[in-house]
Formats: sequence, structure tokens, C-alpha cells
Amino acid sequence: MTPELELPLTAVLAALDEPARARAVAELPVEAASSALAEMEVAEHPEEMLLAVGPDYAAELVEELPSDDAVDIIRELPPEDREAVLSEFEDRAEVEKLLTYSEDSAGGLMTTEVVAVSEEASLGEAIEEIRRQSEESDDLYQVYAVDGRGRLKGVIPITKLIVAPPSRRVREVMEPVPAVVRPEQDQEQVARLMARYNVAAVPVVDDGERLLGRITFDDVIDVVEAETTEDLLKFGGVSPEEDLSASWLGAVKSRLPWLYVNLLTAFLAGAVVYLFQSTISRVVALAVWMPIIAGMGGNAGTQALAVTVRRLALKELPKGRALGVIWKEMLVGAVNGIATGAVVALVAGITGEVWVLGLVVLLAMWGNLLVAGFAGAFIPILLENLGVDPAIASSIFVTTFTDVCGFLLLLGLGAILLM
Repeated sequence: MTPELELPLTAVLAALDEPARARAVAELPVEAASSALAEMEVAEHPEEMLLAVGPDYAAELVEELPSDDAVDIIRELPPEDREAVLSEFEDRAEVEKLLTYSEDSAGGLMTTEVVAVSEEASLGEAIEEIRRQSEESDDLYQVYAVDGRGRLKGVIPITKLIVAPPSRRVREVMEPVPAVVRPEQDQEQVARLMARYNVAAVPVVDDGERLLGRITFDDVIDVVEAETTEDLLKFGGVSPEEDLSASWLGAVKSRLPWLYVNLLTAFLAGAVVYLFQSTISRVVALAVWMPIIAGMGGNAGTQALAVTVRRLALKELPKGRALGVIWKEMLVGAVNGIATGAVVALVAGITGEVWVLGLVVLLAMWGNLLVAGFAGAFIPILLENLGVDPAIASSIFVTTFTDVCGFLLLLGLGAILLM
């Protein structure tokens, strides 16, 4: 089965119902079926295919997979089915060890299939050992050098293996490992580390520096995609637990609580308008500018919020620089407020309103964008320090802040200067 045909095969299997899927898998070569299994997305529920074919054949399929892919699928099985599949495994202990690691940790991402040679071996012996080990795995990203106790000592450049004399020792040509991770490290830290050092794979070692496995770039791409999706859903007030293929009822249960929270905060903005209803009744023109001031403040706050949350997510905001970031966003908001406020003041003048209304609109716009810059930077930093995920909670508070302040500034200044 060529790589070009694997994706269509995966799509076909995902589209079939369970009985048809089981029959189709039974007719396929084990290598093709397991490869398609590995390519299936989480939302396509590859574990259901294992349930459909029975534990004996399921174990045979999973044993063809790299250990990380195998564990990802087995982890999704119900406990009783997981036990039935594991009972058919030849090397059950290795899989069970990987299952003990958290799904979102380095241990949960790693594969135990690594190519490692003794640091005391000659390059000629190392090449023979690499050939032997590569028969089980053709993903040769890096060759690691270990000592007699399995401790990681270095990485061997492929070019040196080829051009150096075969009699030289591995320890003479190996280089320091750019980066290593512990199995308990968070998957986001692993992704950032690999991006920083620009490596195709990173070794996983235990506290005794013994080589446990490796994490490859394709696994990290999946992590980045999953984390980006999660942050995007949070930013929109949608629970990251919501399955993108979930039913409408599941989507309602996931989103309605956040809409209730948003509704409560919206009442605050409504209360401000209620307090100034006499001002609006006397200067009706103020009602025209209310949604504009509030909307511009919300947009400016979201811009500052997005930049700040991104800084926090990438760990690019040391605590000592937090105040500087807040001041920067306030300065940006103040300048943008003057620029946009001048435009709305001009429009107010062109429409024939009194010049004082233009001044009120200008000051309200300037003040609200200044507030928006402050809120968009300060609120996520505060939530981060309080241990609350800023991606999921910040937007609600920022929009409430800009709506309330925008209405207060516009109607308050209107009450003072126009009445």
C-alpha cells in the first residue's frame, strides 16, 4: 500500500458503519489496515474499528503500529475492551508502561522505537547495529549514543557515520544532544523546545538520564494543532471538551453556560444605560454613537487581548515585563483612540450636530480605547497569576469592561457638557 493510497483508505473506513468497516478491515493486509488506523483522526474514532474486529485481530493490528500510535488508540478503549486487547499482546509491559503517562505529557507522546548504539562501538559496528535496528522502524531521524547502562551520551551525525573511518569509536564523533525532555513534561513545553532547537526528534530520558524513547516532529505538529484548536475554542467561549463532530444537543450543553455568564456581564452595561436614560431622552443623538464607541472599544480590547494571551501561551512574558506590556497596550489604545475619535468627531460635525457633541464623542472614543488597551493586557495577566486560563475567561471580562466604560464615558460626558 503506497502512502498516496493510505489517506483515501482511511477516509473510506471512517465513512463505513461498524459491520461494513469490520468486513473491509478483515479483507485488507495487516500492514495496510494498521497504517490506515494510525492515520485516522481522533474525531473519526479509530478505537471503534478495533472494537469491530475483535480483540485478537485488534491486537495484531495495533502491534504493527509505532508504540505511540498504539497507545493513543488503546487509551480510548473502554477498560474491559482495553484489557481484552492487551491480553493478546506479546510485549504487554511496554504498552502498559506508556499508558501510565498522562496523555498530554512527553511520555504520552513518545515512541519507544529508537535507534541507539554503544558509545564504545566502532563506526563500522555502529552501522551494522543501525541496520539491524532499522529493520523494525524505518523512521531514522537521529542515532543516539548510550553507555553500558543505557544512559544517553550524545547524538551521532549521519554524515560522520558515512565519511569517518569505520575504525573510529562512536564517542569520538558523537555530538552533545541539543535538547532532552523528561516523560512528565507537558506536551506544549516539548513543542516549544523542538521549535527552539529546530530538531526533527527529541529524546526522552528518565531522572537517571537513561534513554526511554523519542518524540518526532509529526507528533509535535499534532500537539500544536490540538492546542491551537483548544485555544481558539476557548477564545470564542466554547468548551475545549466539545467534540467538533458532536450533536447539536452536546454543543448546546457546552456553550450555554458561557452564554449565561456573558448575559450576566451584559446586564452591567445595560444598567449603565438605564442610569442615564434621562440624558439619552434629552440628547437623542448620543444613542447613535453608543454602539460605535462600545464596538470600537471591544475590537481594540480584543486586539490587545489576543497579543497578550499569545505572549502568555508562548511564555514570552516574564513577570518583570508585565507592567511594560500593559503600558505599551495603553499607549497604543490612546493613540488609536485619538485617531479614530477625530474621525467620528468630524462625522458628528458634518451631520450638523453641535460641536460639543463632537468633543464628547472624541473624548469618549479616546478614553474607551485607552481603557481597552489596559483591560486587554491587564485582565489576562491577572487571570494567569490567579491560576485561571486567560484564553477561556478574558474575552468576557474585557468586552464587559469596554462596554461599561464606553457607555459611562459617552453618557457621563454628555450629561456634563450637553445638558
